[in-house]
Amino acid sequence: MLRRTTTVAATTLGAAALVLTVALTAHASADPTAAPAAPVAAPDGVAPEVFAALQRDLRLTPAQAKARLDVDDRASRVQQVLRSTLGARYGGTWVGERGDAVSVGVTTTADAATVRNLGAVPVPVTHPEQALDRAVDRLNGRAAAAPATVVGWYADLPGNAVVVLARDGGAAAARSFAAAAGVPADVLRVRASTEDPRPYVDVIGGNAYYTGSSRCSIGFSVNGGFVTAGHCGRVGARTSQPAGTVRGSTFPGRDYAWVQVDAGNTPRGLVNDYRGGTVAVAGSVEAAVGAAVCRSGSTTGWRCGTIQQKNASVTYPEGTVTGLTRSNACAEPGDSGGSWISGNQAQGVTSGGSGNCSTGGTMYFQPVNPILAAYGLTLVTSGGGPGPSPTPTATGTPPDGTTWQVGTTYATGATVSYAGVSYRCLQGHTAQPGWEPPNVPALWQRI
Repeated sequence: MLRRTTTVAATTLGAAALVLTVALTAHASADPTAAPAAPVAAPDGVAPEVFAALQRDLRLTPAQAKARLDVDDRASRVQQVLRSTLGARYGGTWVGERGDAVSVGVTTTADAATVRNLGAVPVPVTHPEQALDRAVDRLNGRAAAAPATVVGWYADLPGNAVVVLARDGGAAAARSFAAAAGVPADVLRVRASTEDPRPYVDVIGGNAYYTGSSRCSIGFSVNGGFVTAGHCGRVGARTSQPAGTVRGSTFPGRDYAWVQVDAGNTPRGLVNDYRGGTVAVAGSVEAAVGAAVCRSGSTTGWRCGTIQQKNASVTYPEGTVTGLTRSNACAEPGDSGGSWISGNQAQGVTSGGSGNCSTGGTMYFQPVNPILAAYGLTLVTSGGGPGPSPTPTATGTPPDGTTWQVGTTYATGATVSYAGVSYRCLQGHTAQPGWEPPNVPALWQRI
């Protein structure tokens, strides 16, 4: 009886409080001076379509999407600097699952301070990135001998291991395959997989190009033509819409090609957004593991996800393809060769994968920079910089125009002089020996 009375009293009080709350809320809403929250616009250099797709596919608010792009841009810069300055000690860079922090693998405690000076989190690892890549290369060298149960393999930076994917019952065969390739046991991880990867081709989509009866998606414009997937056409094959000739093609092994277009076709630094517009391409700065990435293809349009692993190898029915990047951004047949972009930076062209855009899956893209290097091509861009960079809270920041000095903390936007030349800081950091402005374009821009 007492318990019931207490409940009734509490309910009565709760109802009264609710009435008061509603009254106060209604009064506040009626205040003509109350200003609505300002909408969050896409960061400079990032197309609104890409910004909207990130929110949709990664389930982010506009503010969260903007913060995510800032983190991804910072990860790219950190990766550029440390890969070159730490060399064989570098353990890789990745963005965490929450997308709010940049982590760097370090193999010595002395490098931890260097990582922190760039605003990243040092993570002790056993194997440097180069060791993981060597293990992947060993597996690539024996790709023809891979068991039928082995789907593919890749370097897992956060896990500090090389992962071999095997279908059910294939773990033992996968380990034997890796051992025969000379992969050290302490580097190897075998994971079960249900993937059934295949190249995406021969399905009609929006902005496609044709090679005979096959259809694929254009990747990125280059001087004289465009790059795409190698499995979409062999050297000498003619294309239509746009008309051109395949001048270089590799598949399997790698999955890239370039098409020289006929006179009258004008390559532009743009990607179709499938909403009646285009997205500008500003460059090809490589995004880090964990960074958000969006894909454009002739079947499914704009889709976004994250970069899961790099230096991945996958076995298609036609053979093994190496040097790919693995992602969870969905794709479907017909999207092959299409564009992958992070912010406004070109990342690669669709190769293949498993699953679809209804159930999800795992997709692979061929990084664009190796394609450009292989054929001596230049990416066509539409201006813009490498993307936004966060402004850290700095201590000891010198006034603009001072001489660059080791040990000084510089904030984004600070200007210094070095050897008679002026530079602007692109990312906040504490200066280290070897990070002189002309040596680290990821940190300093000549002005």
